[in-house]
Amino acid sequence: MQNLLESMRDRVLKHFAASQMTTPVPRISVAISRGVGDPENTMCGPGFCLVVQGTKQLAIGNQALQQDAGRSFASLVELPATRCLFETANREPYVAVGLTVDPGLLGELLADLPPLSQRSEPSSFSMADETPELLQAWNQHLALLDAPDDIAALSRPRERELLYRLLQSGHGGVLRQFVWEEGSLAQIRKAVAWMRGHFDQSVPIKALAEIAAMSVPSFNRHFKSATATSPLQYQKTLRLQAARELLFKGNDVTRTAQAVGYDSVSQFSREYARRFQCSPKQDALAMREERAGPPVPMI
Repeated sequence: MQNLLESMRDRVLKHFAASQMTTPVPRISVAISRGVGDPENTMCGPGFCLVVQGTKQLAIGNQALQQDAGRSFASLVELPATRCLFETANREPYVAVGLTVDPGLLGELLADLPPLSQRSEPSSFSMADETPELLQAWNQHLALLDAPDDIAALSRPRERELLYRLLQSGHGGVLRQFVWEEGSLAQIRKAVAWMRGHFDQSVPIKALAEIAAMSVPSFNRHFKSATATSPLQYQKTLRLQAARELLFKGNDVTRTAQAVGYDSVSQFSREYARRFQCSPKQDALAMREERAGPPVPMI
């Protein structure tokens, strides 16, 4: 397994230099970080993240998770989190690869597999150790970076194999819920999708509960179970993350606050500073100096 991890690490470092970025292989992203990063408030995007080298620490709600090389994290919804990345003791960079799930391809694969006799307990995220078969599937998929002419013909079957191996892993329960259309998590995902598309609007909890087809108490309970936060705090996090992107693109603080749904610029600045530990103006300047691109959900 160590040889497979080293092969993946070498391939990522051969093609990419730093930060997080998408790749020519559909739905595959990579992340590289050197040194020991400060704790960062971010959003863990839905999908899978495999740490290839180094360590990632995550705090989601009151849960503290450590992801060492060879461990993967799966999320069903976009989760507010605090993360910290560490290079190795030998000062080699943190390297990770990510997969965004294609529900259509996953649905086709599940249609070809025997149905489950019993469904696992619903969960919106999971951590698991990789198996040799799963690492081999990751490695084969990443090998397309070395053969870009093969991507169009081979990426889909290799992605299907990777999804198949993920279904057999400790992430199988989370992965199946990407296509299940019933149950509490599926209902919460509908509300989360609506919130992500309308984060700049003030929406009563009752309206969100109706989208999820739940009572308000049930919605609040299931929402916090799925996202480790309240609906109100989740919406605030979405707004502030969107604000970071607008500030990076050059918007001023006043226009940014209005664009993400704040009536008060001073309230926006206070909440922004609490989340990102600096004022919007200071953060925008730092991002333009340090980042090659706008902030994105981290893997």
